[in-house]
Amino acid sequence: MSGTGRREDEVRRMLEGPHPPVPAGLAASAAARGARLLRRRRALRRLWVLTLVAAVTVFTVWALAARPWEAPPSGTTPPLEGW
Repeated sequence: MSGTGRREDEVRRMLEGPHPPVPAGLAASAAARGARLLRRRRALRRLWVLTLVAAVTVFTVWALAARPWEAPPSGTTPPLEGW
């Protein structure tokens, strides 16, 4: 018999045997933990979105105030000749 057949037989024997008792509050504690995880993920997602919106807002305000796309003014004036 192949190794896979032996493993399948062993798993079948384990599943056919007596099942261990399940703790009474297992379902309730699992549901509570799942609810906590969902609340935490939702809060982190909201925090991430608010941070992203704040970053975009700050960048937009900076860009409108600094106007980085315009050339900076020259520091000196060109010499005036021929007047």
